Amino acid sequence: MSNEIRANWKTVYGGKLAGGLIYLLGRTFRVEVKGWRKEFEDPDYQLIHVFWHNRICGLLPLWTERFTARDAVVLASASKDGAAIEAAVGVYGVGSVRGSSSRRGAAALIALKKAAKAGKDLIITPDGPRGPRYSIQPGVIKLAQTTGVPVLPISLHFESCWRLKTWDRFIIPKPFSKMTLIFRDPLEIPRKLADDDFEAARRDLETILREGINDFPKEHADNY
Repeated sequence: MSNEIRANWKTVYGGKLAGGLIYLLGRTFRVEVKGWRKEFEDPDYQLIHVFWHNRICGLLPLWTERFTARDAVVLASASKDGAAIEAAVGVYGVGSVRGSSSRRGAAALIALKKAAKAGKDLIITPDGPRGPRYSIQPGVIKLAQTTGVPVLPISLHFESCWRLKTWDRFIIPKPFSKMTLIFRDPLEIPRKLADDDFEAARRDLETILREGINDFPKEHADNY
């Protein structure tokens, strides 16, 4: 069934193990932070946190360290990979909503709206779960429109890392490596937008998150 949420005990326990290992790895990082604002410490200042899918491993321990007072949910796919991510972020006390543009999209959008209405922050990887890498899907703009919650683009750049041979070239920072964590200016998305303005908002967010990226997919190189 296309609406089925997939998981098994191996995936769940593997995700929990990965979450614990990421926590230990994160304790070794040397991090330079740019763009941090005092208002980000206010739990009543709701945000939709947006970053690229392949940055999850490096960003998760840094994000939770910065946003200790936040009650948040992450959008994870309905696949087994999504189950692993759900288990991994659960180690940090972050909840999950399962779905994507291809599977359970409408149900996931409704659940995210409910979470936002309940005062929770939302965490989105807008090129997941299947890419293309570094391309913003329209769902995050629609979500910002319907909830009225500002979008916070977050960038993370690595001095030294391993890259897996996955669609997103998933990044694992090397222990004790240096990283630069950048919080961009929050974006307010109007509730009503003409089609051209909607696309402009999507491209603006995409451009912001692509800044400093040097490993674009070859098939999309002409667009960068």
